[in-house]
Amino acid sequence: MAALPTPPGPRRLWAALNPLRWLRRSFGYSRAEARGTVGLLVLMLLFIVAPLLLRPELPSYLPDKDQQGLNDMAAQLKAHRSVESGFASRYPKREFKKFERKGSRFPVVARVRLAPFDPNALTAEGWEARGVPHFVAARIVKYGAAAGGFKAKAQVKKMYGLDDSVYQRLAPFMQLPDEAPKREYANNRPGPDGKFPPFGNSNGEGTSGRFPRKPRSLQPFDLNRADTTQLMQIRGIGSGRAKWVVRYRNQLGGYLREDQLDEVFVLRDAPDLRDSLKKYTFVAPGFAPQAVNMNTATFDELYLHPYIGKPRARLIVAYRQQHGPFRSLEDLKKVPVLKPEDVEKMHPYLRFD
Repeated sequence: MAALPTPPGPRRLWAALNPLRWLRRSFGYSRAEARGTVGLLVLMLLFIVAPLLLRPELPSYLPDKDQQGLNDMAAQLKAHRSVESGFASRYPKREFKKFERKGSRFPVVARVRLAPFDPNALTAEGWEARGVPHFVAARIVKYGAAAGGFKAKAQVKKMYGLDDSVYQRLAPFMQLPDEAPKREYANNRPGPDGKFPPFGNSNGEGTSGRFPRKPRSLQPFDLNRADTTQLMQIRGIGSGRAKWVVRYRNQLGGYLREDQLDEVFVLRDAPDLRDSLKKYTFVAPGFAPQAVNMNTATFDELYLHPYIGKPRARLIVAYRQQHGPFRSLEDLKKVPVLKPEDVEKMHPYLRFD
């Protein structure tokens, strides 16, 4: 009978289960590679197990304590609202009246029996009592107050929202004429034949009730001395265009040629009006316009001139501060961006004191 094998000792068992030796024998690692592999596996195991071991204990939920905190917070908010009474006083809560009619925001108005009435003396409730809807009744009263009262039934009939059947029922009881009386014009009365003259007044002169007629024969006048009234005598020139002509003249310092009227903003697209102005106006010989002193004028004074403007005025002031005062027109031509034709155009309106 064969003898049973003896169990291995502890040293031989450790040698068989040694991970370093197993790695070296299975994968052909060196001693250092086997130790590095084992160390890496140990670190990976620590990174996996450490969060589970170091996780903090979750707080226990205490419903009674949380409810007490909510009650305290609600009490604080209530006390805060009671202290700030300014907001409530400035913006009081609206109270809407409750009326008897269900689903309606307006009170019920009792109907009255139709009888002759004055539409100008009725209130909105009076119109509603006669069958007019609420919104239309308020509109009728508002229109009557703005128009100074109704003069005829036709005005009531034209009210927006008033049903024709309601108007036909109320019209016989309105104490108003059917149509408004025709207006009489004090300065434009009809002649014996009942017709109105096209441009006639009580004196028979050639003027209308509001605007004087343009004269048919007009003598030329000085463009630099004319005011808006004199300019408005030219056909087609109203108060607006006349003001623009005078304003542009003041900005320039005076017109040197009639051609400068082409530069007026409101006359650029009206060649016929420009021709009329040139026909009835002239520039006096030897007229000297108001010149701008290029050495003392500020930026605000320069840029208002139509031939200079803001960009050129800014460059002129900067060049003057760097190079000193201008002595002549040739010095001004040295300013960058200024073209020779621009300088020649500005020349009559400039001086170099």
